[in-house]
Amino acid sequence: MNAANVLFVMVASILVFFMTPGLALFYGGLSEKKNVVNTFMSVYFICGVAVIMWIIVGYSLSFSGNVWGLFGNLHWAMFHHVNIFALTATKIPTGLYSMFQMMFAIITPALFIGAVVGRARPWFIVAFVIFWSLLVYYPLVHMVWGGGILGKLGTLDFAGGTVVHINAGVTALVLSWMVGPRLQRHNDQPANLGLVLIGTSILWLGWYGFNAGSALAIDNVAVQAMLTTTVATAVAMVAWQLLEVSFTGKVSLVGTCTGTVCGLVAITPAAGYVTISGAVMIGLGASICSYLFVTYAKPRLHLDDTLDAFGCHGVSGIWGSIATGLFATSQVNSQVTDNGLLYGGGMHQFLVQIVATLATMVFTGVMCWLIIKGLRLVMPVRVSAREEAVGLDITQHGERIMAC
Repeated sequence: MNAANVLFVMVASILVFFMTPGLALFYGGLSEKKNVVNTFMSVYFICGVAVIMWIIVGYSLSFSGNVWGLFGNLHWAMFHHVNIFALTATKIPTGLYSMFQMMFAIITPALFIGAVVGRARPWFIVAFVIFWSLLVYYPLVHMVWGGGILGKLGTLDFAGGTVVHINAGVTALVLSWMVGPRLQRHNDQPANLGLVLIGTSILWLGWYGFNAGSALAIDNVAVQAMLTTTVATAVAMVAWQLLEVSFTGKVSLVGTCTGTVCGLVAITPAAGYVTISGAVMIGLGASICSYLFVTYAKPRLHLDDTLDAFGCHGVSGIWGSIATGLFATSQVNSQVTDNGLLYGGGMHQFLVQIVATLATMVFTGVMCWLIIKGLRLVMPVRVSAREEAVGLDITQHGERIMAC
């Protein structure tokens, strides 16, 4: 056992867990005042459900066996037959690696909640998260990181561009489309900008566990991932501010925080594979792509993605995944066998990233459509018009945060 690596991954796991309450604050601050409690609850309940599911079947379906290259088996269900003290390649216990991955299983479904806050029924959200975890998240983890088809194809995804962000973004897109738009949007003002800033800061802090922690060891790759995460995020934040000034003449706190998150999202798949220069370009591209989508494409699509979960995580995640095929280099990480297109590696890795990105989008989109269609047969998907008008804090929880 490598004590330094063990401590490092323990701290990284704590930081990734901390991202979920941070996301609750971020989304809660952005939502309407009448739906703040509902937004908090819709994100935070996942901490309990996702942990239980990961122990029962999640770890096994993700990492045990290989069925058609798409998902694992149930040999490790309830952690039976798992030696949690067996050491991995970086000399950390298997149980600790599972804990680190468990934190990803918590934060990922929390990301798409922002698409339908204020109109989806709480029990629908609970059921959807359960089936989505079983049919979408665990299979994608296996396909990319668990020995499945996308991993064998050569997909580079350091910390979750496909598994986490494209997956959550496309899920948000399908949810917002199938649940339908809000009935009233004239009072669409953030409840508390202070919570937005605090939540963004927690997310940035937690992302160091997300990205640097994915090295699973204290080494040069972890250091590089920490640097690239910081640089890409800073560039994306400033780029969003400059875009706002250019198009509106003002800089908003919401826009600044949104740009920050877009940079964090985009660098995730590339963090341990790219140089500082590559991180600059990835951060810049993230804000340009997401800003243009949120500002110009989204209104034309009549898409009511309430808190821009797709515009941020989906669009920036797609860019980051493809950009990995442009900027990845073996100079940073020896696991890169084919350099990116702009680092002399030719088209191979670039095309692999495009295929993996498209496959993730199609798989997630189709499965989410089927899950929602199935749930509609047995339960109502959204609240009544009266409940939506009054707000879900009172009608669904009987609570209200007066300070907002």
